[in-house]
Amino acid sequence: MKNLQLILPWALALAIIGTSCNQRTATTAENETTETGTDTSDSTATAANTSADCQPLETRTANVPEQKPTFKEQNRACGITTSTPLQVTVLAKGLKNPWAVEPLPNGDLLVTEKPGQLRIITADGKMGAPIKGVPKVDARGQGGLLDVALSPNFASDRTIYWSFSEPRGNGNATSVAKGVLSEDRSSLSQVKVIFQAKPAYNGTMHYGSRLAFGPDGMLFVTLGERSDLEIRPQAQHMDSHMGKILRITTDGKPAPENPFLNQQGAMPEIWSVGHRNVQSAAIDEQGRLWAVEHGPQGGDEVNLIEKGKNYGWPLVTFGEEYSGKPVPNSVTTKQGYVDPVYYWDPVIAPAGAQFYSGNLFPEWKGNLFIGSLKDMMLVRLKLENDRVTGEEHLLKDRSQRIRDVRQGPDGALYVVTDQENGELWKITPKQ
Repeated sequence: MKNLQLILPWALALAIIGTSCNQRTATTAENETTETGTDTSDSTATAANTSADCQPLETRTANVPEQKPTFKEQNRACGITTSTPLQVTVLAKGLKNPWAVEPLPNGDLLVTEKPGQLRIITADGKMGAPIKGVPKVDARGQGGLLDVALSPNFASDRTIYWSFSEPRGNGNATSVAKGVLSEDRSSLSQVKVIFQAKPAYNGTMHYGSRLAFGPDGMLFVTLGERSDLEIRPQAQHMDSHMGKILRITTDGKPAPENPFLNQQGAMPEIWSVGHRNVQSAAIDEQGRLWAVEHGPQGGDEVNLIEKGKNYGWPLVTFGEEYSGKPVPNSVTTKQGYVDPVYYWDPVIAPAGAQFYSGNLFPEWKGNLFIGSLKDMMLVRLKLENDRVTGEEHLLKDRSQRIRDVRQGPDGALYVVTDQENGELWKITPKQ
């Protein structure tokens, strides 16, 4: 991995000038309708990851076929197949655009719904009433009640954390709040907004946002850059939270040892720079953070997130604008910026992620699972030495947008589907 290089003023100016010379993308870009990207017809395509015993899973024509991977394993991995038959149990129906699922220690599940409801669904599928005390959200476009995570000390403090698009004056931005769940699980007390991403912006897209506690108890918060061309360059601006991954304490303060704590003009919460819209994040068995982000058309990517590194957006990226035009002044690889571990072209529209560590599926140990909105499936990636060596597409026959995937204490995977009549699924071996 290359060290983060500060973006020189002339480089930022060039990026801003380039964006101003292009027409603004459609205001509905990557909203809840177009977030699924542009579909393409199946056809034979040259695979980057080929060998005598490898059949790449992805065979569709790339959106940007002239762009080539930086290294062999970076896209179009070999197809792999789970040998264990799966059983999918629908635990609940009728959820309103569920966005996140968080298993509780007793096997019940916390679920967020985009319009602003947080509720508990029991392990046997009984749906509870909305929990009282959740602050107002701006649920337009991609906004609303987003991720939810348990305190590392939930068993003793009953505290939960959630992210949401918070209305602020004439705009909005992603915020993080926490509260204490009542003993009867009907309400939240001591509710406090502990972090507000800045600046606020009058838009409806690219809020991020996933929450993930590291092994040291610090909280990672993933954000988007709000999509529109005029604010997009802030993904490279150190005085903005937009397009960053942050690391904060449980009280919302900048975490100790953050890379830019003492850098003048830099937001002290910043952990990494240059992200487009990160709606998937997971901690691996080594305690490392991985993020899977919505790229432009043909540029969704998997990144291993490291302290102080720059992941390029919008200067270094695969893919193109939804209009089919190039991303202004961008290249696919550049000294000083981190190459993605993997990317998809065509895109999958990733949402939610989980490294599997359970015992129900021994063959899945260490594999990364990612929800797909566009292709309506659960993606399984096999990783070896931080390279993707296999890919599988599961549950595609169910034709539902998968928004989040989490592993329960029982070793099962739990999935929520993003639609007006959303569902909660439990995935186990077939009996």
